[in-house]
Amino acid sequence: MSLYSRDPEWEDVVPLPQDDGVHPLAQIAYTEEYAEAMAYLRAVMAKDEVSERVLKVTEDVIEMNPAHYTVWLYRAKTLFALGGDLRKEQIFLNEMALKHQKNYQIWHHRQLIMEKIGDVTGEAEFTASMFEKDSKNYHVWSYRQWLVRRFDLWESPSEIEYIDILLKKDIKNNSAWNHRFFVVFGRDKDVPKEIVDREISICEDAIFIAPQNPSPWNYLRGALKKANLPLSTIEKTCLHYAPLDNPDKIKSSHALDILADIYMEKAEKEQAVMALDLLAKKYDPIRANYWNYRAGLIRGV
Repeated sequence: MSLYSRDPEWEDVVPLPQDDGVHPLAQIAYTEEYAEAMAYLRAVMAKDEVSERVLKVTEDVIEMNPAHYTVWLYRAKTLFALGGDLRKEQIFLNEMALKHQKNYQIWHHRQLIMEKIGDVTGEAEFTASMFEKDSKNYHVWSYRQWLVRRFDLWESPSEIEYIDILLKKDIKNNSAWNHRFFVVFGRDKDVPKEIVDREISICEDAIFIAPQNPSPWNYLRGALKKANLPLSTIEKTCLHYAPLDNPDKIKSSHALDILADIYMEKAEKEQAVMALDLLAKKYDPIRANYWNYRAGLIRGV
């Protein structure tokens, strides 16, 4: 990157260096390139300039410091004022996101750009490429949920189909489970019984593969609550993985936890305490104090 002080395009600009005061206690040691780029950016921001050269300097600063929120905002303002090519900006964002996978500002800026473009073509594919690098990237999942809400993709078959692909790769991908729940149950709308039944069946299949995976158990709890169904709906499933009459064959502490709640719903306190005692003594002793506390509440002690 050439220095701005030697660039004829910037000869009319008087740079504004950072003012850290007379005796700064902990002055940050910026590189010469970054300090100069910021000095020229401050100068054009002070004049509220929107121009192609502003886009160039914001790109330079972002390349050096992609977390600079103010610079991203000024870049967006400039792009919109100039009527710039937002698809070109989308490509720039693709490159930045792949280089800086945990950067929130990139995804906030992407929302602003997509809001203006109004067309999500290619976005599902790009987020999928991000998940190839990190299938649990929180910023990318948040952005994908925003796409679903903003562009009304709740009914899009491809959304569930893609989650199915991710869960086949990793049945313990809690982020994929969370997105599935968001897509299926995230709207203020009653979910048809056949969909609820489908989701229960999918959870049961996942539990069969990994009984100690908490994700499908938590999903079941949420699905039943959304459908206004009692936990006892899955009592048979829970007993299959946590037979109270044969404790040595218990395969899932999560099944025991739900059984305790089921028996409390049914006012079968003795059975509920039995499940909690098994959790405290054998199947989840690291949280024994918690399980004993719950059992104590039931016993009235």
